[in-house]
Parts: sequence; C-alpha cells; structure tokens
Amino acid sequence: MEGKNDSGKTYDVVIVGAGIAGAILAKVLGNAKKHVLILEAGRSTSFTVEGYRSFLETFYRASAKVPNSPYPNDPSAPQPDVLNIGRIEPGVPSASGYFVQRGPLPFASDYARTRGGTTLHWLGTCLRMTPNDFHMKSRYGQGENWPITYDELRPYYEQAELEIGVSADVDDQRFHGITFGKNYHYPMRRIPQSYLDHYLASRLEDFAVNMPGQAERIKLHFSSIPQGRNSIPNAGYRPVGHTGDNNIGQRCEGNSSCVPICPVQAKYNALKTLKKVDPDYVEIRSQAVASKIEIDPDSGRVTGITYNTYGAGAAPGPLTARGKIYVIAAHSIETAKLLLASQACRTSGEVGRNLMDHIEIIVWALAPEGDPIGAFRGPGATTNINSFRDGAFRARHSGFNVPIGNWGWSWSCFSPGSDLMDFIGRSQPVLGRDLRRRLYDRVSRQMELWFELEQNPCATNRVTIDPEYRDSMGNFRPVIHYGLSDYVRKAMPVARRISEQIFRRIGAKDYTHYNSTDPCYVTYRNQGFFYRGAGHVVGTHRMGSNRFESVVNDKQRTWDHDNLYLAGCGNMPTLGTSNPTLTMAALTFWAGENILKELNR
Repeated sequence: MEGKNDSGKTYDVVIVGAGIAGAILAKVLGNAKKHVLILEAGRSTSFTVEGYRSFLETFYRASAKVPNSPYPNDPSAPQPDVLNIGRIEPGVPSASGYFVQRGPLPFASDYARTRGGTTLHWLGTCLRMTPNDFHMKSRYGQGENWPITYDELRPYYEQAELEIGVSADVDDQRFHGITFGKNYHYPMRRIPQSYLDHYLASRLEDFAVNMPGQAERIKLHFSSIPQGRNSIPNAGYRPVGHTGDNNIGQRCEGNSSCVPICPVQAKYNALKTLKKVDPDYVEIRSQAVASKIEIDPDSGRVTGITYNTYGAGAAPGPLTARGKIYVIAAHSIETAKLLLASQACRTSGEVGRNLMDHIEIIVWALAPEGDPIGAFRGPGATTNINSFRDGAFRARHSGFNVPIGNWGWSWSCFSPGSDLMDFIGRSQPVLGRDLRRRLYDRVSRQMELWFELEQNPCATNRVTIDPEYRDSMGNFRPVIHYGLSDYVRKAMPVARRISEQIFRRIGAKDYTHYNSTDPCYVTYRNQGFFYRGAGHVVGTHRMGSNRFESVVNDKQRTWDHDNLYLAGCGNMPTLGTSNPTLTMAALTFWAGENILKELNR
C-alpha cells in the first residue's frame, strides 16, 4: 500500500539506513549540495554525552555483555540477539528471536537497528582485502570474481580510511600483494600491540607450521591490526572524538569493552560521520521503518519508499518518501528483506542468496606457569597472524585470518565469570586469599586465538520471507536458511592442527574442547567443533558483470531499476579474509561518486 507523500518534497536522493553506508553517502551527497533524506528504522541515537551515557548504563546493568546489550530492542524495529541462538531441529524452524532460523545450522551473528548501525558495537578492525580476494574463481576455482579489482578500489580505500580515522602503519600491511599509493600514510599511527602479542611473536619467530595437503611449511607472519580508533595522529590529521564533546575520546584508553561499546567513543562509529553532514541538505528521519519500494510497472523505475513511523508523534498510516534516486543502505539481511517484500530486482533470482559470515573457530590455552601475559586489556585484538589469508590452499579449503585475542577466555568460556564459578562451585570451594591468588594465576595466563574462516558463496545460504512471520508493525521477519559447505569445514581441522603446533611451541597447555550440545556444533570427518559468528555479514545482493547472475553492477546500481542503488556489505560477491566494513565503506564512496555523476548529467 503506497502512502501519501510525507512532505510534498522530492529529494535528490532518498536513503534507507543511517549506518556507515548511509552516513557516508549522505556526507558525500550533502557536501555536493544535493538534498538527501535518510529513513532510519531505529531510534535516534543521541549525539550528546548524556544520551550516549544512557547506552553505557544499559550495558553496565546487562548480565550478558553481548553485542546488542547496550542498545535496547524495539518491537517496532526488532533486531537479532545472539542470546537467541538455539539448536535447530530438522523441519522445525527456530523462531524465538527476530530471525526465523530454518537451518540446518544456526546463523550466529547479529546487527544493530539504530542510528549509527552496527558500527556502534563493531570491534573496529579495518583490514583491506587482498588482491586475490577479488579473483577467487579465476585464481582458485572457488567462489566468484568481482567486476572490479583491488587496484580500482585502492583510492576509495584511502577515502574510507580517512573517514573512519584508521590507525596503522603502511609497512605493517604490505603482505599478500596489498599495495598503497605513493607516499600514502594512514591518518594515525598504529595502536600499540599488547604484551601478549610481543610474547607470542618472540617465541614464534621464524616458526613455520605444517598444513595438511601442502608440501611447504608456512611461516607465521605477525602484523599490527589497522584499527578504526584514535591513536597518535600523523601530520595534518585531527582525530574525531566523542560526538557530544570532541575533547573526550581523542585517544584509545585501552578499555576492554570495544564490543559492545566504547565508553569514550575513541573508536569510530557512524554517528561521527552523521554529525558532519550538512543539515541544510541532509535530513535524518528516525523511527521510520521502510516497508516497500514502490516501482513503476512499465518503466521499472522506483517511484517512492513507503514507510511507517512509531513512537510519540507517529504519523497515522503509511507515508511515502520520493526522490530522483533511491539507495537501500540497510544491513545485508534487512536490504534483502526489503527487496523481497517489494518484489524488486527479480531478474537474476539472486536477491537474498549467498549469505556469508566469517566462521570463528576459537582455540584457547594457558601460558606456562610463571608467565602472566596480561589478559583483559583493550582493544580486543591488536595483532593478526596473516600467514593464512591467501595461498594455494584456498583452492581446497577456506583461507583464514587469525587475530590474537586480548580478552582471555571471554569468548570461548565467558571468563572471568566462569573461572570464579569454577573455584567457588567446587565441593570444597576456593575462597579468600587463595581464591584471589588462583584467579589471578589463571586469568593472567589465558590466551585465545580466533581462526576467522572465510565462507564461500552458496545459493542455499539465503534470506527469504514468509507471510506467517511478521513483526509488531506487520513487516516481514527475515527467514534464514544457513549451513556450512565442505569448503569451510575442511579448514576447521587445519586451523586446529595449526593451533596445536603453536601451543606446543610456546609450552602452553591447550584447554580447547568443543561440546557436542552447543547449538553451533559441527563435524568434519568425525572431528567436532563449535563455531561462532563474527558479525561480518555479506552477500544477499551481490554485484557482478551481468544481470542474470547478480543484483547490482560495478557502479552499485541495480540492473533492474535504473534509479535504485544498493550500498552495504550485501554487494560483496565474496567475503575474503578481512573484516568487511572498510571494503564496504570504500564501495560506498565509489557508489556516491557514481550517484553524483548520474545527478549531474
């Protein structure tokens, strides 16, 4: 049902979503004096110190410090919660959370529906993709090729790194063919690496591991992680601090709560970009839930975005926002859901398909006695083992990145709470000074490695909609069909073998074990693992070279509707071995440039 024109105004561009993609587009277009409307389903995250502090208070009170714990769920714009992940029985969908999970395995990641989007709880890792990530099919016979190359995207990586304010050193990032422009440097110097990083690097210097099916041993390569958080600025760059007070958050303070929330906003979030948009040209309308893309049946052009508002002062009935060009910049899953609800982009049949995430295989150990390694300092990871991000083995199984976790066994075992319960819950409880001593000894020696396995695009991993499942506003809930291919599963024992060699080399005691009752328990050749979602959700409306195999072209414009663009990680044909936010931001700058060319014709 198409609603009345909300204001009688026709904007140059109407954008759905006020996360990082929508924010970047609004800034680019607003700076070019184009009139932009952003429709954001979630509530209006405050730019003020006091407003942001309310999220901190919610986080402090939450018993489970999961990614969305600071950001209250709203039934009018519901969001997924990792606490709702459960085992999926064959033929019985799990519908206890926002997602309707049809399996065969649970999709284990979430996202935030609020102004600022998921950058409010991301870790802040800003890795570039490797050049071979863009040519997986031709190079390794796996996945798909991108219609653009690394070299074409490189100048847009630079724009994205400037916008986010990335802290890194160029020399640390020259591996697997990654190159930089002449005299390029990041906005800020790298974040200092942790004591644990130096501890491992010194004990694993010149160490090479055996990989199944590979004749040569692979040497471990350590490098600092490019971070979307404030460090020491390089010449000419001014760090952006808290949106409510720029004197706060000028430097990372080492807090250990980057996920789910940086207390001082030293870490980038999309509110910082939204704060810089020109209010004379950009209007942000929160609590405005898009329900349908209106399409002219004859021309195929989009004529409006129908949406409903909620909360105090909500307008009765549906409204329609109108523009010359439309951009859906919601999360990969939300964008796919809206396209399906609107019967848009139907030619290829690819809308909703090829849902991907990094599959986290966690391993954990205790450093040798007498070697406290300083767990639970922030940020969550400051060094990667990059050796396995690319190589000939990707023709057989997933590549993977290996961050060194700084937060002890927090992800694998929910430490330090689980350690406390272990000691006091025994038949003879450990108490008093002995408890403090033993807690210190165990927690200070904890280490985790996160093997982030790339997932290949599979048509059966997809988002669909079903009239049986709707939210409180009558909008569709995402129905998720999800599993892991042999390409991914084959990498799991490889990761485990590598971790065993590393732990033996440094004399650490391996405590890794995978419980078969875990909802995300999987096997490969009778060896069991559990996985965790990384929140690196891509696919569902991929770009490509022709309209029969993809949803958008290389300009990020949909094949079927010449005034509809899509922005976000859903455009990525493959996931690669890097966290996707930086690449998505680079693609968004590219999309903004193409939209401006269209408007200026």
